[in-house]
Amino acid sequence: MNYQYKLQKAKNIQELFELVKEICYVHFGKDQAGLMVGLSDLGIYGGSFLGAYYSLNANTIVINKKPLSRIRQTNPDLYKPYVFHILLHEYIHSLGYMDETIVRKLVYEISVNYLGKNHLAVKIAADMNEFLPYISLSGNISEPGDLSIEYLSGIDRKNTNYII
Repeated sequence: MNYQYKLQKAKNIQELFELVKEICYVHFGKDQAGLMVGLSDLGIYGGSFLGAYYSLNANTIVINKKPLSRIRQTNPDLYKPYVFHILLHEYIHSLGYMDETIVRKLVYEISVNYLGKNHLAVKIAADMNEFLPYISLSGNISEPGDLSIEYLSGIDRKNTNYII
C-alpha cells in the first residue's frame, strides 16, 4: 500500500483520519471505534501551543485551529504532514497508550515505516522544533477564542454505517 500517495491525495482532515486509522490497524491490529474529531481555537502562546488533545471521557480528538491556520499562511506544504502527525499522535493515545514518551516514539517509528524516512511527517515527528516558525507566533500570544468544538462530519465512516 502506498501510504505516501494516500497522504498526498487526501482532500481533508476526514481522509487523513481514515489514513491514520488504516495505518494503525495494520500496525497494531486494532482500532478505536466511535471516535469523534473536532476543531477548536486553543490559542498559541508565543513559541508554545497545544496542537491537539485526546479526551478519553469524550472519546474525542480536538485539534487546535490556530496552528492549522498559521501553517496554511506560512507553509501550505506542511499542512497535511502536520495534520497526519497530530492525528496519529492522538489516535495512538485513543488506543490506550498514555505515556507521552512512548507515544512519540511510536509516532516516529510508524511514520518512518509507512511513509519513508524522508517524508515531511517523519521530520515533524523527529523534531517539531524545526517547524515551529511555521506554526507558532514567535513570541506573540494569541489567546484562545471561542472554545466550542466544531465536530467534523464524515469521521469514522467505516464504524458508523449502521446509523440511519
